[in-house]
Amino acid sequence: MADTIDFDEMNRAVITDFRANGGKAGGMFEGYPLVLVHHTGAKSGTERIAPLVPFLEDDRIFIFASKGGADENPSWYHNLVANPETKAEFGTETFPIRARVLTGSERDDVYAKQSAVQPQFADYQRKTSRVIPVIELERI
Repeated sequence: MADTIDFDEMNRAVITDFRANGGKAGGMFEGYPLVLVHHTGAKSGTERIAPLVPFLEDDRIFIFASKGGADENPSWYHNLVANPETKAEFGTETFPIRARVLTGSERDDVYAKQSAVQPQFADYQRKTSRVIPVIELERI
């Protein structure tokens, strides 16, 4: 089918662009911060990379398992829960991280801040009955 999006190919192009341009990407990510989150398949053990738009606060990096408001979490979220110690690329730096899922008011506060600067995240939450997870990428 010609209209099918190949997300693996799209991600590869974004990752290549990010690395070639000092941690910035164009296209749909033009003007947004971007973090490359390495994750290992919970079942497969396969190493993958997810390019994600984070919320940045001081030296903290937060990511959102929104999947565009789908009713299920993205596979990278399950992988980070199963294997929270990994690495991330931000700007020109690569560093080890531990993924920490936020809960309660901490989660709600960060999600509200992201929705204020990127209103599509409020739309994603309205589209689904699940609470969209917020994950902090803690440097280790």
